[in-house]
Amino acid sequence: MARLRPLSLLVSLLSLALVYSLYHQYSLPPSSPPLHPLPSDCPSRPDLNDILVILKTGVTESRAKVPIHLTTTLRCIPNYAIFSDFIEPLSPSLATHDVLSSLSPNLLATNPDFDLYRRVRDHGPAALTPADLNPDINTPIGKPNNPGWKLDKWKFLPMLERALAVKPDAKWYVFMEADTYLLWDNLLPWLRRFDSRKPWYLGNQMQIVDAIFAHGGSGFILSRPAMVKAMERWKLSADAWETAVAEHWAGDCMLGLLLEDSGVELTWSWPMVQIAPPGEMDYFSRGYEKRPWCHPAVSFHHMDERGIVELERFEREEGGKGKMILYRDVFLKMVRPFVQAVRQGWDNLAEGEGVPVKSFAACRGVCSREALCLQYAYNETAGECRTSKVLMLGRGAGDVASGWMTERIDAVADSLGECRTISWIG
Repeated sequence: MARLRPLSLLVSLLSLALVYSLYHQYSLPPSSPPLHPLPSDCPSRPDLNDILVILKTGVTESRAKVPIHLTTTLRCIPNYAIFSDFIEPLSPSLATHDVLSSLSPNLLATNPDFDLYRRVRDHGPAALTPADLNPDINTPIGKPNNPGWKLDKWKFLPMLERALAVKPDAKWYVFMEADTYLLWDNLLPWLRRFDSRKPWYLGNQMQIVDAIFAHGGSGFILSRPAMVKAMERWKLSADAWETAVAEHWAGDCMLGLLLEDSGVELTWSWPMVQIAPPGEMDYFSRGYEKRPWCHPAVSFHHMDERGIVELERFEREEGGKGKMILYRDVFLKMVRPFVQAVRQGWDNLAEGEGVPVKSFAACRGVCSREALCLQYAYNETAGECRTSKVLMLGRGAGDVASGWMTERIDAVADSLGECRTISWIG
């Protein structure tokens, strides 16, 4: 049997002592009172008492994007916290948490990613510049010219410790972003299918090289044991993990690697959690051997204020009927009514390669001759037609006109049926 050298033995004993300390530090305490009083008209959802919801944001967007959640997504949530890169009040009774303050002082003082953090910490939001508020174009490696986005990757690991400190007795920790919307009456019965005493990591599966992780903007969920295991691993080598984050561009990927290193595997949760808003997702196609149609809708991403309000109203009206909201319902009630034969000033995001045509009618002709084409878009300025076999509603665009093959679309929807059974992940 190999013998440990004295130094190796000391390191092993220190590691065991740290794990022992963390075990007791994060052992399940008695139940705590709710963090926020609920309005009297909120529905009864006892399961929410065991959940902490964390909305991750930043000083460059918090005042513009978070307030709508306080009157919609979070209004009837007893336990939630807003994690940011700056402490600021968002209401008379609610302030954000600076989730970066626990990182190493040298990192905060010297790393160029924290230039924005240092300026705002010292001088407040008045220190923000037009460059800080640059939305930037989303690329395959994120938004490298957006200072707030570069800072955001550093929040994923320390927010685990802060979440455990905010509500140490939670069974589940639900993480969302300022442009995420969660449907609670679908999420809660989904979580009941899992044993919260075991380490669970639920989210929309993404891949960078060979790393599989949950996409942050789609929303992801960790059980308390998963949180504790990740914290134990991080605390054993915090400096090494900070170095690893510095060399990577995606914080949600680094969190996935930490959880994998801790022995917590991702439960692939697409299509129940989505990377797009209702008008920009594909309801018909199959992916990962699954189709969204009969799955409960749990989350949407890239939601603006208007979309959040509309989805909250839809959820309230449909949920009041006592039924599970499936993606089929979202399509039929929120998408299909706006799918028209012709829509001016609108881009339905037809994904096909552009072909030159002289008119909108000619573009429709191109689509009609393709047996599986469901939609088309004509850019009058470019004289270009794009067609697609994938249906999407899309968004406004001044120089584009869109059309859909409505009879074909209705035929596909009819073929997918009425969902006599609900499809679940887990």
